[in-house]
Amino acid sequence: MPTTMRSVDVDVMTTALPLGQIGGLAQRTQAAGFSGMLFTETGRTPYLNAAVAGQAAPGLELSTGVAVAFPRSPFITAATAWELQEATGGHFRLGLGTQVRTHVTRRYGMPFERPGPRLRDYVLAVKACFAAFRTGTLDHHGEFYNLDFITPQWSAGPIEVPDPKVDIAAVNPWMLRMAGEVADGVHVHPIGEPGYIARHVVPKVAEGAAKSGRSPADIALIVPVMTVVGDSDEERAAERERVLYNALGDDERFERYGEVARQLSQGAAR
Repeated sequence: MPTTMRSVDVDVMTTALPLGQIGGLAQRTQAAGFSGMLFTETGRTPYLNAAVAGQAAPGLELSTGVAVAFPRSPFITAATAWELQEATGGHFRLGLGTQVRTHVTRRYGMPFERPGPRLRDYVLAVKACFAAFRTGTLDHHGEFYNLDFITPQWSAGPIEVPDPKVDIAAVNPWMLRMAGEVADGVHVHPIGEPGYIARHVVPKVAEGAAKSGRSPADIALIVPVMTVVGDSDEERAAERERVLYNALGDDERFERYGEVARQLSQGAAR
């Protein structure tokens, strides 16, 4: 069976930072030869970071990697992505994720029922908004979102670059298939190792792509690579624990998956 070769871009991934720090970081990233930057959403929102980076380092590929979907309406997310795509000359990708129930319900105060199907409908609603900005007609009727009203005053209007690509974070088989079906790319979890990508991510994304009549090669795979830097074994061990904790997000998940991740890391090192 012939193998499809993919191009590989290497980007810098960072949490959203104070806006005054982003311009210089974007310029240094570009000068170092990286293709782009991805901004994760934690305590700060990623969209303004992407806007500042785009102005400071024109031509740098920029993405939310990922922004939390449900606290924002699909229309607001679509309009923000649309403006960023225009401002960057077509160098912006919209990365979306569900987050987890505790954050969505207790920090954002939003519903979290059936997050997978909700995110699928959300992506389709965002893409319907993109079409509406070009055509003046908004017509999306899904299980969770119904959007059918737009006027010239409330439309961003057409832009001279293609629609932004829409990527989603996915881990389990259903979400990976859904990414292949309706999204333009999939953000793999930071502790996803090569075997997981080969055995689960690639086949499930391909199943979803086949369902919508697309080639798997059209779906970008966005794979975080966590780096551990230190001058001694002790420094590297401490940094490894910190990186794993940040990737997993809380004490319970750290205890549950941290040892697995450490074993994978040690195996890769050998």
